[in-house]
Amino acid sequence: MKRISFLILSQLLVVSAMAQCAICTKTAGQIGQEAGKGFNAGILYLAAMPFAIAGYIAFKWWKQDKS
Repeated sequence: MKRISFLILSQLLVVSAMAQCAICTKTAGQIGQEAGKGFNAGILYLAAMPFAIAGYIAFKWWKQDKS
C-alpha cells in the first residue's frame, strides 16, 4: 500500500511535464507561447486516460490476487 501511495503522490506533485514529440514541439513553437501551453496541456490530458485505465486494471488485478 505504501508503494501505491508513493506512486500516486509522486504523480500529483509533478508541476510541469514536457510531453511533446519533435513535431508537436515545432507546431507549438509556431502557434505562440500561450497556445503552445494549451497544446501541451491537451497532450497531457489525452495521455492521462490510458494511464488511469491501466492503473485501474492493475489495482483490480492486485486486489483480486490479494484475496
